[in-house]
Amino acid sequence: MPGSLVTINSRRFDGSIKRSWNCELIGRKDYLLTFVGEFEHDVKHSELGLIKKGTVSYEYYWLDRWYNVFRFCEPDGSLRNYYCNINAPPSFEDGVLDYVDLDIDLVIWPDGRIQVLDEADFEENSKMFAYPENILRKVREALDELHGMIESGGLPAGN
Repeated sequence: MPGSLVTINSRRFDGSIKRSWNCELIGRKDYLLTFVGEFEHDVKHSELGLIKKGTVSYEYYWLDRWYNVFRFCEPDGSLRNYYCNINAPPSFEDGVLDYVDLDIDLVIWPDGRIQVLDEADFEENSKMFAYPENILRKVREALDELHGMIESGGLPAGN
């Protein structure tokens, strides 16, 4: 139900929790769930730089897709960047959204530059957890789909 607080769990392939946070569900349409959250502290990220306290994260999860999209907005409301996770389709029940993060991420900067992150983590984890061939194929397909979405201007722009 829109307006409700939800826990989001990003999991490793073995099911253990990698990260967990709370967001507000602000929309649900068919397979798309939209959340909003706010950074409570400054975060120093090795690739993204300083994410300031008060940065707003609009998060888009499709229950039938192998990726999610975060739209980070600076505290003044301007676009900071998009951050896209490649992941197994999430599940959503009883106020908890769970997904398995498959390591590779895309960052899209306001000037249109695309940066691929964590390819080494993907290679390492795909060996350590023995990702099946169908998972490896879905990761490649999700990357292609995201690139198509970016090139067509189809990234989520509104709340």
